[in-house]
Amino acid sequence: MSSCKQVGKDKIIFATKEDHEVPSSVQLPDAEPSPGLILSTGEINWNCPCLGGMATGPCGVQFRDAFSCFHYSEAEPKGSDCYDAFKTMQECMSKYPALYNKDNNDDDDDKDDPLEALANSSDSLNETEQKPIEHREAIASKGS
Repeated sequence: MSSCKQVGKDKIIFATKEDHEVPSSVQLPDAEPSPGLILSTGEINWNCPCLGGMATGPCGVQFRDAFSCFHYSEAEPKGSDCYDAFKTMQECMSKYPALYNKDNNDDDDDKDDPLEALANSSDSLNETEQKPIEHREAIASKGS
């Protein structure tokens, strides 16, 4: 038979061989799905591992400003009103080449234009990732 002992804030449980012969009756809760980059509210999930630490690095504030501007932009083309935010982010990143220097590809046409690079990368978003944005727009149009 198992025994318990309290040591300070810790509870120590000694289990016997007989305790381990009985199948566990513990039921774990269902795992919650990973929220992804865009939360169901349409907000940006800055803790998403898909950002690779960009939101918290030395240029994290500039990255969050630029990414937020692009995400919430209603300009056509999307993000065209965010040039200054992306320029500020790019200037910050140029101060930390060891962290932010990407591979030098000669065929990379948009390396000088951060808006073009982000616009091209957003083309690869799947329908699921874009759904919260559409949801936010639908809510906004109902309020009008």
